[in-house]
Amino acid sequence: MHPTPHSPLPNRQSSILDPQFHRVSSVKLALAQMLVEGGNKASNLRRAEERIAQAACQGAQMVLLPEALNLGWTHPSAFAEADAIPGGESCSRLRASACAHRVYICAGLIERAGDSIYNSAVLFGPDGGILLFHRKLNELEIGHSLYAQGDRLGVVHTPLGTLGVMICADAFARGQVVSRTLGLMGADLILSPSAWAVPPDHDNDREPYGQLWLDHYGPVARDYHLWIAGASNVGPITAGPWQGRRCIGCSLVVGPDGQAVLKGPYGEQADALLFADLRFQPRPARGDGWETFWRSAPLTPD
Repeated sequence: MHPTPHSPLPNRQSSILDPQFHRVSSVKLALAQMLVEGGNKASNLRRAEERIAQAACQGAQMVLLPEALNLGWTHPSAFAEADAIPGGESCSRLRASACAHRVYICAGLIERAGDSIYNSAVLFGPDGGILLFHRKLNELEIGHSLYAQGDRLGVVHTPLGTLGVMICADAFARGQVVSRTLGLMGADLILSPSAWAVPPDHDNDREPYGQLWLDHYGPVARDYHLWIAGASNVGPITAGPWQGRRCIGCSLVVGPDGQAVLKGPYGEQADALLFADLRFQPRPARGDGWETFWRSAPLTPD
């Protein structure tokens, strides 16, 4: 069973159709493109806490952290070290950071729930409460022996806008069904903890990394007039099915026009704290009104 937030969520749509729901016009988002060391929970959590503190000091209202930041993606330490949401060490420390710095935090965590392990993500409010909880749906097949299947999607209405959460490869599920569903649910911003990796011989000068994500973020952001942000970690993958590959950052923010407004640096040592100022647009449609809107909207190139 999914944990419930500390307080009820407002049953409203943040949309031009509901003037009672007030939100800010812009948000300063920090993306923590941080080193994640496979199996080293203590160092990874300490590093995440440091990045959150740095981001808050620089005025960020929201901090996006990578996928599987506590243990690393598909690292076998998950069998022994994955911990509970909300009661485990990883979740508890990030909740404390959200509360201490009064910021929203979205983080990817490897979760234990009974006999199952999940590749999960949690969105914390500035009071430390859990606002959203997501288990990855479109996990790569090589991760199936480790991670159980997620089974739901959701958005949450906040004073900063309506927020949705997905994880990494959820973005390229066939037809972009995960991100498009979040758009249909009214998301102003989709947050995506990620772990983007390349083979050890990848040549970024010959084949610049990131087009896959632009191809899947851009059309959804443009069609639904929303923002999508993906924060990837950096560092070598030292164990598991992708041992030898390198996580290389390239964190990305795409705006409502479908264009990239921020691209993080490339490289397994490209640890960086990145910032983007997001301006949310009023929802131009709802439900099947999107079809009418798309038919009447001028065509734009992909």
